[in-house]
Amino acid sequence: MSATATSTPPPAAPKVAGGKGGRKRLSLPIVLLIIAGGIVALSAVRALTGAQDLTGSGQIAAALSFAVPIGMAGLGGLWAERAGVVNIGLEGMMILGTFFGAWAGWQTNPWIGVLAGVLGGMFGGLLHAIATVSFGVDHIISGIAINILALGATTYFAKLWFNSGEAAAKGGSPKQSPPAESIDTITIPGLSDWLIDIEKHHWFLVSDLAGIFGGLVTNLSYLTVVAALLFVATFLVLWKTSFGLRLRSCGENPIAAESLGVNVYYYKYVAVLVSGGLAGLGGAFLSLVTSHIYNEGQTGGRGYIGLAAMIFGNWRPGGTALGAGLFGFTDALQLRNGGKSVHALLLLLVILLIALALWKAYKKSWLQASASAVLAVVALVWYLATESVSIEFVSATPYVVTLLVLALSAQRLRMPKADGMRYRKGQGK
Repeated sequence: MSATATSTPPPAAPKVAGGKGGRKRLSLPIVLLIIAGGIVALSAVRALTGAQDLTGSGQIAAALSFAVPIGMAGLGGLWAERAGVVNIGLEGMMILGTFFGAWAGWQTNPWIGVLAGVLGGMFGGLLHAIATVSFGVDHIISGIAINILALGATTYFAKLWFNSGEAAAKGGSPKQSPPAESIDTITIPGLSDWLIDIEKHHWFLVSDLAGIFGGLVTNLSYLTVVAALLFVATFLVLWKTSFGLRLRSCGENPIAAESLGVNVYYYKYVAVLVSGGLAGLGGAFLSLVTSHIYNEGQTGGRGYIGLAAMIFGNWRPGGTALGAGLFGFTDALQLRNGGKSVHALLLLLVILLIALALWKAYKKSWLQASASAVLAVVALVWYLATESVSIEFVSATPYVVTLLVLALSAQRLRMPKADGMRYRKGQGK
């Protein structure tokens, strides 16, 4: 992403097989192999440290509930940036989603609240589109302004709507809404009980897999299912339709797209509106599924973490989902289990850093291999010299993981070429 808008995007660079100019994307078998390796490493750490909750069904269910808002924000960022608009305002759009979702949810029903949250996020997206697409305002400045406006507006309306009358009588206050009804959940009967029973035996890998799948089929919110389908729908729309091809062309080279008859303004507006709606859905999930109420500050920076998940995922839906899952896992871990499980993650970090060092050595990237090896030694000494992690570091775990993941994945990233650049109709003539 670029914080500085320029007037003319660079010409599209030719793709080069291999090397820095055209890095190959990981194939599905390689991705599955990496996931399998991660599960084996988690199972080994769980067996060595006795931190049984690392792969427990409760931990996985909590991780999923934390991953959905992050994933929706990341997916929203993906839509906007694939059309060439940087959306730092995702946090503010999530705030609007939490507020309006809870406001409509407690007065009517939670599904109306979900719709209101989506519309609230889309309103924020509309403001961002008007500022950046129509008026050419710097994308970063516009996004920060929306974050500030959203926080200020929701704080004002919370004091106005939740602090008096029926709302106050039902538990409302200047900083929170009355509770809304729960969205129904789904559990696969028989399968859920069987998997949880296997999990209790704590068998190496088998119980870990049972815990992971058990968490995915027990008390699963219908809104979580909707969120998963949205990832699939995004891939199909953006990569398998002519509409998606035109939209992505606006993020690669809008001048060339315009010369081929693409209405660049239209596609940018659509992308940013969808982006805001998805962020608003993530916010509504927080206030209607995770907590059932609106709380001031409950997004907790998840809009920004969603952007990190999108970058980690290389502006692709599948990678964004994996990034959201990783950040959701660490978020749930520090809230559910505290210092002991986070301490166990240090051992997992040692394993991952050693694997990275060996891989970089194989690629003859000696500096990176050495740095990874040194970090592995530091993490190992930290693990062996302590029995738990301080509460301050535990609270910072999701953000530390965010920085580590972005630092380690930075070299393979390839953002849309015209991302964040100011576009004006006819500027190529």
